[in-house]
Amino acid sequence: MRPPMGTIIATVTIMTTNLPVAGQDLLRVLAWFSPSFPVGAFSYSHAIEYAVEARMIDDRDGLIEWVDGAVTRGSGRIDAALFCAAYNAVADDSDADLLWALERGDTMRATRELAGESIGQGEAFLETIRNTWPHVNLDRLAALARDEQRRLAYPVAVGAAVAAHDVPASVALPAYLHSLAANLVSAGVRLIPLGQTDGQRAIAALEPVILAAAEAALIRPRCDLGSAAPVIDWASMQHETQYTRLFRS
Repeated sequence: MRPPMGTIIATVTIMTTNLPVAGQDLLRVLAWFSPSFPVGAFSYSHAIEYAVEARMIDDRDGLIEWVDGAVTRGSGRIDAALFCAAYNAVADDSDADLLWALERGDTMRATRELAGESIGQGEAFLETIRNTWPHVNLDRLAALARDEQRRLAYPVAVGAAVAAHDVPASVALPAYLHSLAANLVSAGVRLIPLGQTDGQRAIAALEPVILAAAEAALIRPRCDLGSAAPVIDWASMQHETQYTRLFRS
């Protein structure tokens, strides 16, 4: 029998999954690491702009190699360590450990532009998240940075926010590193240039790199902090005086 005219029929399909993350955690990770979250990530290339200009990168494979190096041996390795340090400091309610992360986040950058890339995003992230997902521990982080006159690195802000809102580090850290890699791939797609499909192929190829980097960081002692990506650092220095530039790093 047909329903009366004007009746709205809604079909609801309930699906069960084995996802190892709660729905709220998943939504927050998607929001915080979305390109629409206002940290200005689109304006940074992590020296890819100079590498393309100097013909150090001219295809998809070269871009993958560059991003792999940044994630596993460059700033991404430092970021992962600082993320874990800030996460653990907030989880353990330790201002001393949080200050340790703040101090190193403020100093562990090879060039002025790479420092600006991290600090600019970190301060924008904290300001936005305090106004959208507020938490007393984020207010405490802002006060500590102000009192100690420390600039706030991006991974420190993110690690503290993730811990404050009880999102598992094992979920958020791969997402953070993925957002770093995806932003660099996006810069490469525009600069080389590559097609959008090649950009997605690059991101797909970087999946095991990102997962391995996150897994290693989660078990590495915090004193094992450093990088070994001198070519990226050198290219960043060259970018500071590059004649024509679209990106801030």
